[in-house]
Amino acid sequence: MIRLLVFVALVLALGFGFAWLADRPGELMVSWQGQQIEMSLMVAVAAIVSLIAAVMILWWLIRALVTSPHSLRRYFRARKRDRGYQALSTGLIAAGAGDAITAKRMSKRTQGLLNADQEPLIHLLEVQTALIDRRSDAARQQFEAMVEDPETRLLGLRGLYLEARRQGADEAARHYAEKAAEEAPRLAWAGEAALASRTLDGDWDESLRLLERQTQAGAYKKKDANRKKAVLLTARAKERFDAEPEAARADAQSALRLEPNFVPAALIAAKAYFREDKLRRGARLLEKVWREKQHPMVAETYVHARFGDTPEDELKRALKLESIRPHHAESLFTVARAALNARRLDLAREKAEAAARLAPRESIYLLLADIEEAASGDQGRARHWLSQALRAPRDPAWTADGYVSEDWQPISPVTGRLDAFEWKVPVERLSGGTIEHEAPEASFERAVAGLPPLSAPRRTDPDATKAVGGAERADRTLDGEAEEVSPAATADAGAGASLSQVAASDRNNGVRAESTVAEAAAAPPAANDHRAAAPSAKPDSGRSEEPADNTTTDEGAASRTSPASTTGGAQTSASVSATGAGLATAAALDGEKRRETEDDRRASASVEQKVSGPGTTSVDKRADGEQSAQADSEDDDAEAFPQHLPDDPGVDETGPEEKKQKFRLF
Repeated sequence: MIRLLVFVALVLALGFGFAWLADRPGELMVSWQGQQIEMSLMVAVAAIVSLIAAVMILWWLIRALVTSPHSLRRYFRARKRDRGYQALSTGLIAAGAGDAITAKRMSKRTQGLLNADQEPLIHLLEVQTALIDRRSDAARQQFEAMVEDPETRLLGLRGLYLEARRQGADEAARHYAEKAAEEAPRLAWAGEAALASRTLDGDWDESLRLLERQTQAGAYKKKDANRKKAVLLTARAKERFDAEPEAARADAQSALRLEPNFVPAALIAAKAYFREDKLRRGARLLEKVWREKQHPMVAETYVHARFGDTPEDELKRALKLESIRPHHAESLFTVARAALNARRLDLAREKAEAAARLAPRESIYLLLADIEEAASGDQGRARHWLSQALRAPRDPAWTADGYVSEDWQPISPVTGRLDAFEWKVPVERLSGGTIEHEAPEASFERAVAGLPPLSAPRRTDPDATKAVGGAERADRTLDGEAEEVSPAATADAGAGASLSQVAASDRNNGVRAESTVAEAAAAPPAANDHRAAAPSAKPDSGRSEEPADNTTTDEGAASRTSPASTTGGAQTSASVSATGAGLATAAALDGEKRRETEDDRRASASVEQKVSGPGTTSVDKRADGEQSAQADSEDDDAEAFPQHLPDDPGVDETGPEEKKQKFRLF
C-alpha cells in the first residue's frame, strides 16, 4: 500500500513539473568542442528523465542476472522449510489428539525437511510420539538430550519430572523440580514442586525463602503469595508453640497481618497470649475473628480461655460471644453447651432448639439428647434425639482430599499439597446419615413432632418396699446356690406388676398385697403356659423392647427351670405363692428406679427373691443382670454414634505394576 502511494505521488510530481515547464517555454543551447546544440527546455528535461530511467532498468537487469542462482536456492529452501513446518504442525496436533500413527509419520517427514539443531520443536514431537507409543525409555533419553541443550533445558527438566512422578520416583522428581526452580524461579510448576518437597520435610524456614524468591520473580500473584506465606508462618508457629510460645505468637500475628481472620493463626496467637497470662489480649483477638468467622474452635478456645474457671464463668463468656453475633446457630450452640455444663437446663434447651431451627446438624441433636437425659432422665426422648442425629447432616470438619482431621494441618497427608485443608462438611459415605432436603426449621419441627411424651412417674407401694427389705435380709442369711427362675416365671413379671397395683388399692379393705398376689398367681396353668412360650420368640434385631410396665428382662442370662419346682402338690403351691410375692416386689422396684438416685437403683437391682423350703426359686444373679445391661448399653451406643471414617482416595492396585526406570540426576 505504501509503495502504491509513493508511485502515485511520483507520477503526480512529474506531471506537475512538466505542466509547469510547458507554461514557461524556453530555449536551451549547448556549445561543446565547436558544436552548438539548440533545443527547447521541455525536450531537454524529457531527454534527461528518459536517460535516468534507462540506466535504472539496465542496472536491474544486470543485478538480476548476477543474483539469480542465489535467489533460486533461497526460493527452494523456503519452500522446503514451509513444508517442514506444515508437517511439524500436523504432527504436534496428531500427538495432542493421541494419533500415534500420524504423529510418527509426520515426525519422520519433519526430520527430512527440517534441521533438528535449528528447530527444537522436532525433539518435542519425537518425545510426544514416544510417549504415545509407550516407549518410556526412548522418551526419557530424548528428555535427557534436551537437558544438555541450553535452549531446551527447562523443557527437558519438566519432562523428566513428569516421568519420574508417573513412575513413582519421588526423589528424582524433587531433584528435577529443584533444578528447574533454581534456574527459573518464575516457573509455577517447579516452584510448587520444590515448595511441596520442603514442606513435606517440615523445613519451614527454607520454604519461606523459596516462596520469597518466587514472589519476586512474579511466579504468584500478590494475593496467592500472601496466602501461602500465611500458611507457612502458621505451620512454623504451630511447631514452635510448645517450646517457644513468644516466637509462635509472633509468627501467628504475622500470618494474621497477611491473611486476616485466618482461624488457625488466630487460635495459636490467642493460646500463646493465654499461656503468657494475657487473657484480655487473647480474648480481644478471638472476638475480632468471631465477628467475621463464627468458627466452633474459636468459640471453644474463647469459652475455655482460663484453666480452672467455673461453669458459670464459661457461660458468661459464651453469652458474650452471642452478644457479638446474635441469632447465629454457632453462637446459640456455644451458649447451649456452656449452659448444660452450668446445669442451666432451661437455658440450654432454649438455645439448642433455636440453633436446631437455624441450622440442624448432628452435634446439635446430640446436645439435645444430653440435655433431655440430664433434665428428665427419659431414655425414650433421649433416644429420639439420637435417632435424629443419625439422619441429620454431619458437622463441618477440617477436610483435605477426603481425609478428615481433628485439627488444622498445613499440608495434606494424602497428596502433600500445601493449604489443602478446608473447614467444610465431609463427603457423606454411603452408610452414613441421610440428608433431609427440606428447610432447616421444617426439619426441626418434624423432629419435635415425633418426640415421645414424658413417661408418667409412679408411686411406690410401701408394703412392697417392706417386702424388698425382707427379701434382702433373707438373701443375706441364705446359704448355698440359688436356682434360676424358669422362662415362664420371668414372663410373669408384667402380670406381677399389675397385680401389685391391685394389691396396693385393696389395702384400705385390710387385704395384704402378698396374699392378693399369691391368689392371682395361682391362676389356671393355661395362661402360664401361654406366657411361657413368649420368650421363645426371636427378639428384634439388635434392639431391646421395653414392656408396658417399664420392667426389663435380662436377655444375656440363660433361663432354666428348677426340678424341685415340679415335685409335689404342696411344694408347687408354696413355690407359686413365693414367686407371685417376688414379682410384686420386682414391679415395685422398677417403679421406684426412675426416681431414686444411682446408688438406690443399684441397690434395688441387686435384690434377689428367695424363699426357703423344698420348692425354692430365685431370680438371676445381679452380676448377670449388670453384664446384660452393659452389653445392651454398648450396642445402643454403637448404633447411636457410628464411626465416620475418612473417604477412601480410591487407589487402584489391580493394574499391572509398571517397571520403574532409572533416572539420571544432573
